[in-house]
Amino acid sequence: MRRLTLVFALFAGLAGSAPGQRRGDTLFRLKPSVDIPLAVGGAALDLYNFSRISQRNPTSLEKLNSLRISDLDGFDRWGVHPYSHSIDKLSYVPFYVAIPLPLIVFGVDNRMRQDFGKLTYLYGEAMILTGVLYSSAVHWVPRLRPLTYEAASPLDRRQNSNSRNSFFAGHVALVGTSAFFIASAWAAYHPESNIKWVWYTGAGVITGLTGYWRSRAGEHFPSDIAVGAIVGVASGILTPRFHMPRKLAKHLSFAPVGPTGPGLTLAYKFS
Repeated sequence: MRRLTLVFALFAGLAGSAPGQRRGDTLFRLKPSVDIPLAVGGAALDLYNFSRISQRNPTSLEKLNSLRISDLDGFDRWGVHPYSHSIDKLSYVPFYVAIPLPLIVFGVDNRMRQDFGKLTYLYGEAMILTGVLYSSAVHWVPRLRPLTYEAASPLDRRQNSNSRNSFFAGHVALVGTSAFFIASAWAAYHPESNIKWVWYTGAGVITGLTGYWRSRAGEHFPSDIAVGAIVGVASGILTPRFHMPRKLAKHLSFAPVGPTGPGLTLAYKFS
């Protein structure tokens, strides 16, 4: 039901971005022939992936008993922690704050409020993109969570089919998408501001805090968190920027040579 509501909101946002809004037309350009299929197709793929994930079998005791921390790579080995219910609950706080926060900012800011529908659509599109990448990764890479390597974790948590959803960190990716979408969009509407760094710093802090708590709760390895953060930051920043044609053309460049010889180089300059 939540996903159907999100899709409906996306259509409403696209329809509500009426022409003639000078600032919105200057900053963002929506193409219904591209954006609608992208949103609908992404939502459909998301639903398919989660339907497959929900059909997984529990992890067997034999499998759990065979796990060895020494078998993990050095980068992830130090990130193994037993499950912590209190920290797990704490990690949901930034998640529940970040998800609706863009809509609040869009409504409060005088400049962004003029394009509330358009920004809501773009935000939904960014979240769908992140969701597709996350659900596809979890579907095709059923990695066990760190908590399964610790005998101190409750057995029901270790055996639960959800214990195979470690790669990559979905909470971190979604919080990163939300937080950095706000920062990127706000900076676009306030190019003259000297406090844009505050928004990006805040986005980094809330994303990092989510990652830290998800790790301490035994839910994700450091590599899961790193990939989740990269996906979230990229989706949150690039989704609005890729709908700014003039901005994109100004900062995106191609060269028919690679860094060390023949190849293709794509460069994007952030400002």
